Amino acid sequence: MNRRVGIRDVAQHAGVSIATVSNVLNRPDRVSDELRERVSESADELGYVPMPAARALRAGNSGLIGLTVINVANPFYGSLIAGAESAAATAGMRVFAGNIDDDAQQERDHLGLFDQLQVEGALISPFADTRAAVRGLRGHGIPVVLVDAEDEDGQLSSVSFDNRAAAAMAARHVIELGRRRVLFAGSRREVSQVRAREAGARDAVEAAGLTLVAERLPTTDPISGLAFGARLIAMEPDDRPDAVLCSNDHLAAGVVRALTSAGVRVPEDIAVVGYDDTPLAQVAAVPLTTVRQPAFEMGHSAAQMLIARIRDPHLARETVVFAPELVVRASTTG
Repeated sequence: MNRRVGIRDVAQHAGVSIATVSNVLNRPDRVSDELRERVSESADELGYVPMPAARALRAGNSGLIGLTVINVANPFYGSLIAGAESAAATAGMRVFAGNIDDDAQQERDHLGLFDQLQVEGALISPFADTRAAVRGLRGHGIPVVLVDAEDEDGQLSSVSFDNRAAAAMAARHVIELGRRRVLFAGSRREVSQVRAREAGARDAVEAAGLTLVAERLPTTDPISGLAFGARLIAMEPDDRPDAVLCSNDHLAAGVVRALTSAGVRVPEDIAVVGYDDTPLAQVAAVPLTTVRQPAFEMGHSAAQMLIARIRDPHLARETVVFAPELVVRASTTG
């Protein structure tokens, strides 16, 4: 059986780069008449036949929605993706999801790939500053909707969660239980969602006449929670916080495991609060009090919002903000 001729073969035959062949096929206005003719002649001579997906790309209807998430290891983002996929499937479209893995360069690479793939629209759950990449996508006619974040510049439609109010709710909960040394543990400051959670916790703690201690961690998975829990254990008991607010359930579960393994009682000695209400919160060594985020519904709503803008680019900016709910379990009430 003969091997299918690809664009690499066409590029080699025409004496041009693969990028040039891609431009001839997908963005012919970017190349000269001479290059278009040379590439076309090589493609005809070799018998190059574009795949159906490539034909769809050139027609401007790839059927693809690009989606970036901060870290797919967190079950919250898995549910978010599932929600987006559900809405996309109803519209006859598919979601191409990119995992940022807490890395700003990887985020830029994924957004650049969305442009190359000519996705019909992009859903972005931002990790770092994506404004330049977003301008590039929109400049090529690709609509963008933010999910799990609001646009601080007031330009983009978004589906988000009231992180500030949610964290304030969690902080008030532990303060009402008599806790006075409250610590917030979250990821690096690049993440706007975590900045909002820290600000909300600070609002409630300072309103009670107390001082919030904030810890920034490189990552917020269960292993990071174990390491951070070990740091708390190494402190003198009177210097330890008596309540720890974590920026997600993964981190909180690791903290609880470290504390209880060392004989530090949760919640009697240290109350611990998670965030997201993932399944892990229910099955942790001590079931976690946590903030519930409707991840599936957020992903579904954001995809519907984006699809509407793919079909009608002139729709006005829209914002949807989901309200928080505190789910109280044993990690704060025993």
